[in-house]
Amino acid sequence: MGTTAFARGALLLVLVIVSVLSSPPVQAEERTLPLSQIIEYSLQNNGGLKSFREQKGIRDAGKTRAGLLPNPSIEFEGSTGALTGNSAENNLSLGISQEFLLSGKRNKRLAVAERELEMYNWQLSDRERLLRDEVKSAFYDLILTEKRLAFSENFISINRQLLDVTRERLAAGDISELEMNLVKVELARSLGKRLEVERVLKQNRAKLHELMGLQPGESTKITGTLEQEILVTRSLADLKQLAHANRPDIKALQAEKNRGEADIMLAGAEGIPNLTVGLAVMRETTAIEIGGMENKDTAYTVGLKLSLPIPVFDRNQAGVRESQARRNSAGSRLSAIAGTVDREVETAYASFVNADTVLTMYRANILPQLEENLKLTQEAYRLGELGILAVIEEQKKFFEVNEGHLTALHERLATLSRLESATATDLSGGAQ
Repeated sequence: MGTTAFARGALLLVLVIVSVLSSPPVQAEERTLPLSQIIEYSLQNNGGLKSFREQKGIRDAGKTRAGLLPNPSIEFEGSTGALTGNSAENNLSLGISQEFLLSGKRNKRLAVAERELEMYNWQLSDRERLLRDEVKSAFYDLILTEKRLAFSENFISINRQLLDVTRERLAAGDISELEMNLVKVELARSLGKRLEVERVLKQNRAKLHELMGLQPGESTKITGTLEQEILVTRSLADLKQLAHANRPDIKALQAEKNRGEADIMLAGAEGIPNLTVGLAVMRETTAIEIGGMENKDTAYTVGLKLSLPIPVFDRNQAGVRESQARRNSAGSRLSAIAGTVDREVETAYASFVNADTVLTMYRANILPQLEENLKLTQEAYRLGELGILAVIEEQKKFFEVNEGHLTALHERLATLSRLESATATDLSGGAQ
């Protein structure tokens, strides 16, 4: 009885193990993220941005170093007359010295370090601005490719329906086999187009995942649409004003120029030498022999030492000129970037207006009759009123116009993203 129960238990255990081993592995659920969450995820996990953020520690360390005072020095000196036959005579000296920074060098070094940290923070903000634009561009490219893939599936379905009609008409003796072969060619072309779109889809998805900083094996789905209501009410002059007020690269150059001014002040102060003050306690033991008797005498003295280099040859002239050159370089780049920013805003604004106009033309004049024209053409062919070449031509037009419409939708969003990046402003509210 016990043996039978044990055998049944062992058999049950084996069945459970086999069931577990043969069951498919549980797939991790893919996250579905909208554009806003993808941007936030990218800002936190993008490899290049994370690496640049780590450099803040260098600036913090520089600020800490600038605020430190020089270390004091301790000095010990001893001498003996043992080697010269006067072993009873010896001297000992113990001293401490401290260098004092003159001309406010410590405060000036702190000012340079603070300007350096400010410049770094604006550079970080500018990298975040550029990353937002890259992520938006990659996101819209991926949405466009997904829409194209869906449309290519629809177009394949249209060609298959047309192939079914040609087969029916060929069986009825209404057309030649050549017409059916022409439709087969169109179907093969649409299948090839789908393969091409799938290839581009993989590339665009990989690019977005790279910008997001996803690890190998991680993946995510996106949710979004190209059909968005967009209204930019600001004038070109207002947009330029926003750009000059908000662009972090402009503020980074301004901070660099301010650092140059602080560098010049520090370089001038470095031309003034520092004072070193030393304090020493000395013990001197001497021996005098009188009448065969050796008499020892020990004296203690306290000494003060002041040391100040004389700036005869080196008054840090090279450091002052170097700081002036850096300040002037930053000033020149700050002056030049104003025109660059204006041109960027003008180009982005003109591109957005053009893309919006093209999209309006598609919606008002091109799309409304397109699908109806295709259906009428297909029905006319089915009834024998039109030849196959007219149907194929109408289908090509249908495909090209829809592709153009998708491109126009994508271009409007892409140009809006470039305009927002150029102005460093979310045009639906708030600075980036």
